[in-house]
Amino acid sequence: MEYAILSSEKDYTIFRFHNRIIRFKTAYSLEYYSSVKAWENGYLVVMAKYSHNKEDEEEYIDLIPILEDLYIDADSFVSQIKEVRIRYD
Repeated sequence: MEYAILSSEKDYTIFRFHNRIIRFKTAYSLEYYSSVKAWENGYLVVMAKYSHNKEDEEEYIDLIPILEDLYIDADSFVSQIKEVRIRYD
């Protein structure tokens, strides 16, 4: 699998790749992520739906500092990911 999965649950964003599940706090008003516009070496541009807005909004997620705070080799981790997909099970 060369792609990662992005989703959300309650006040958390969830990023899954291989055997890693990374959860981090997000805005309380986030309802869901609707699409991934770009993935570039740990930096995501996504469309997200928030409860305070009728339309989706462009949102930015920088995974590098999150990975570093978790003592994960960020360069090695993100270099394996070719694509990020939205999935809600």
